[in-house]
Amino acid sequence: MPARTPIEIEKTLGFLLSKAYQRASLIFKEHFDDYDLTPQQFGLLGFLWREDGLSQSVLSAKSQIDRTTMGGLIDRLEKEGLVARQADPDDRRAYRICLTEKGKALQPELTPLALKAQRKLVAKLTPEEQETLKSLLEKIRS
Repeated sequence: MPARTPIEIEKTLGFLLSKAYQRASLIFKEHFDDYDLTPQQFGLLGFLWREDGLSQSVLSAKSQIDRTTMGGLIDRLEKEGLVARQADPDDRRAYRICLTEKGKALQPELTPLALKAQRKLVAKLTPEEQETLKSLLEKIRS
């Protein structure tokens, strides 16, 4: 039986995606060091800046974060005074997640930082490569 060539881990898609995520997280941390936010928390704020008052379940679905993790993220944002849970008038068992004034006020401050971090992450890619990468990642994600 012939010997099999060992897998080149550093060239596998999983490895490359993992390392790209690590780099994206590092760049995020560099740009957001003065704010006590994780990339996931920032992402939730981003969804709420576009559409405030989403239910926790809708926010979970949009962000593709499981309900248990979502609860902890919202707890932390609530503790920081950035969001508040409000009873959902359409469903007594559910809550709507609403930005506080403090949470709303961060949008014009944090959006430019996020765009700057994004530009740094993809600086080596042409605009066409960036679009191709986004398209491919969306296919993988779905």
